[in-house]
Amino acid sequence: MFPNQKIVFFDGVCNLCSGVVQFLIQKNAKENLLFASLQSKTGQEMLAHFQLSATEFNSFVYLKEGKLLQKSEAALELSKELKFLWPMFYIFMIVPKFIRNAVYDLIAKNRYNWFGKKNECWLPSIHLKKRFLD
Repeated sequence: MFPNQKIVFFDGVCNLCSGVVQFLIQKNAKENLLFASLQSKTGQEMLAHFQLSATEFNSFVYLKEGKLLQKSEAALELSKELKFLWPMFYIFMIVPKFIRNAVYDLIAKNRYNWFGKKNECWLPSIHLKKRFLD
C-alpha cells in the first residue's frame, strides 16, 4: 500500500492534530509529504490494511514508503523531513520507546481536553489540496 510515498494520517477532528499537519506543511520544504485524515476513505483503507482500529484515533500514523510508523517513532521520523534544525529531534530515538510512547500517550489521551475538537475535519486550501489524498 503506497510503497513509494510518505503519508501522514491524522485525526481530522483534533485541533492539535490539524495544527501539527499545518506545521508539517510549512516546514516540509521538499513538499514530499502527503496527508489524509484517519476518518477519510484512504485512512480507513490504510487502517484495515494494517489491521488497526477504524474508530480509535489515539495516534497519527506515518506510512513511510510502505512501512507503518506510529506514536513517537512516527513523530521523530517525520522530524527528518523538515527544514532548519527540526531533524535534530531525531536524537530522541535514543530514549527508550516505552518512555517516549508514555509521553505521547499522555498527550494523545488529553488532546481533546487540552486543545479542543472540531465538529468536522479540517479542509486544506485549494493550493494545498494536491498534497491531500482525500
